[in-house]
Amino acid sequence: QVQLVESGGGLVQVGGSLRLSCAASGLTFSSYTMAWFRQAPGKEREFVARINWSGSNSYHADSVKGRFTISRDNAKNTQYLQMNTLKPEDTAVYYCAAQTKYSFPSTLVRGYEYWGQGTQVTVSS
Repeated sequence: QVQLVESGGGLVQVGGSLRLSCAASGLTFSSYTMAWFRQAPGKEREFVARINWSGSNSYHADSVKGRFTISRDNAKNTQYLQMNTLKPEDTAVYYCAAQTKYSFPSTLVRGYEYWGQGTQVTVSS
């Protein structure tokens, strides 16, 4: 079965950096658009960034543009999210997702069938 396993979360101070990883198995990773979403307590899950199958095209939410960078390594079946200049409002559970419903924009949760279990990122001030 499909498994997406996130790692790399943790506690970091304001202005710090973290690198999240998502290891995929059970699917042809290089065929999927991949994305990161996040969910803060009491809020809906929101889009962070997505990257196309080859890694040649990516898109980041305005809230993270210039600070976060999504990337992937198809040889390792892994995608990454480099997070720099972290802010308290970046505190959330971060989820890895594989897009399966291409009739929906890649920024919408409903376009993704496969999800990881999430990794907690906490930015302390």
